[in-house]
Amino acid sequence: MKKTYQFTLVLKNVDENTENLEDSLFEAGCDDALINFRNGTVFLDFDRESSSLEEAVMSAIKDVESASIGAIVATIAPEDLVTESEVAMRLGIKRQAVSSWIKGIRRNNILPFPKPIMKLSNKSPFWKWIDITKWLLCNHLIKEKEIVENAIFLENLNAVLEERDAKTRKFRQQLLKKLDHHFNESSA
Repeated sequence: MKKTYQFTLVLKNVDENTENLEDSLFEAGCDDALINFRNGTVFLDFDRESSSLEEAVMSAIKDVESASIGAIVATIAPEDLVTESEVAMRLGIKRQAVSSWIKGIRRNNILPFPKPIMKLSNKSPFWKWIDITKWLLCNHLIKEKEIVENAIFLENLNAVLEERDAKTRKFRQQLLKKLDHHFNESSA
């Protein structure tokens, strides 16, 4: 069964001055995307019909990167780091409900709410969306396992998109070797 999936592809190697940007993307199959520009960045908001999010996103990336303008997909949204407000928005509920979950108020849940993984200030911690979706599923607040699977897919796809840059990939591999070396020395 086909369903419409909404997601955003952020592009690099193009900007609002790229010649034939709209026509090239349309001809490549991106007729289901709205082209946006912000701070010199081009991003496409897709409403793509497909049998899965993965199929929808992968076909959109193929379409974008087959266009004659040389665009490359840098990242995909929705992002994997979320604030309390973003969690509420994605779930279509009030922020106060999310705040209650975080504080452990008014719930008889199986698991405590996930801990934030990054805190820019006391007022805006960040959680991993994957952790939130797993918590929601385990606590029977959502029934669709697909939401968790989609969160896992998007986080990993963004990591893979970053790894396509050879310099980034090489640097990360060097860091991983250093970590492994340090760990092996420490455990010996």
